[in-house]
Amino acid sequence: MRIANSQYQDTMNSALQLASARVSALNQKMASGQRLLVPSDDPLTSMRLARLTSENAAVTQYRDNIGALKTRLQQSESYLDGMTGDIQQARDLLVGALDGSNSSSDLIAIASPLQSLRDSLLYSANSKDQEGRYVFSGTATATPTITYDPAAPLGARYTFTGNTLPQDVVVSSGVTQAANVSVPGMAALLNQLDGAIATLRTPGVSISDPASRAVVSAALDGVDTASATLSLTIANLGSAQKTLTTLDTNHANVGLSNQQAMINLGQLDYGEAAIQLNDYVTALQATQKAYAKISGLSLFNVL
Repeated sequence: MRIANSQYQDTMNSALQLASARVSALNQKMASGQRLLVPSDDPLTSMRLARLTSENAAVTQYRDNIGALKTRLQQSESYLDGMTGDIQQARDLLVGALDGSNSSSDLIAIASPLQSLRDSLLYSANSKDQEGRYVFSGTATATPTITYDPAAPLGARYTFTGNTLPQDVVVSSGVTQAANVSVPGMAALLNQLDGAIATLRTPGVSISDPASRAVVSAALDGVDTASATLSLTIANLGSAQKTLTTLDTNHANVGLSNQQAMINLGQLDYGEAAIQLNDYVTALQATQKAYAKISGLSLFNVL
């Protein structure tokens, strides 16, 4: 059967182009180190790599969230530790004020450092982060945690104006952790301290007077309640940070495993690639030589 020259040339050109494309693609793979240049190289493996890439991106985001969250929790814990110290000092002063041997001048003297501690607690409760948001106001981060109204009656000048809603942060698939804590009970304590300070500053005050003693005793009870609440909150913060550390370690292990799997699936085997390249080049050279040889033949060569 006779083959037309045009048909033969088309066939050989197609073969040469295919062989050249294979050599070019393999050279690109060897240059990049990747086994897959396009999804069609291996659709199943490409899907697995896409899934691993997506999962790794999620793990990276979780770890970023955990890092930022731990910083916020540590900051809150630091403020609460300071408040706990102030409360303990206030307790010592109130216990001393309840000593029946105190004179009126002694009680007035106690009122001054107690006032400083009250103001310090208000300042700490209204702490802001580096972005100017109130730390203990729940989700109302633009609103002061505690508002002071000097025109209000004694015992009602301090009001909790934040809220107790959590600022949830996603730290794993289906797992969230609150990034904030609230101090709603601090307003009540400040009002009790405010009342105690006013009582201790009353001219001629005597701690033996039942009314005066009741006000100071109530402030002492408020201090103990606030101290217990803050201690529990600090303990919960510590527990949350330990949980986040464990989660972060787990995410790191998953991320490392995913990266290794991605390397195994997508990395080019240079030894195998070199053998394939040699085969392709040899085949291409043979095809080119055959094409050149056959193209120079005519019917007169066989007569």
